[in-house]
Amino acid sequence: MDQAPQPPHTHLFTVRLWLEELGAGQTEWRGEVHYVVSGEVRYFRDWPTLVALVQVMLPKKDNSSRSRGRRTEWPVRH
Repeated sequence: MDQAPQPPHTHLFTVRLWLEELGAGQTEWRGEVHYVVSGEVRYFRDWPTLVALVQVMLPKKDNSSRSRGRRTEWPVRH
């Protein structure tokens, strides 16, 4: 019996940060988040955007009994 592939129970992201020169002695932190499972890459300029991107990049939670009772949201500390 063939079953559809199940999404992984864990998710791996890499985050790359760099200091961008804006000119006139000003700089700004920039970043890239890479969802290793899908290969998707997104860019951000602030922490709230990073959190929002990770939430969007994660697969939607299914309603199967396998996922019930699992915590999918983690508190974010600044």
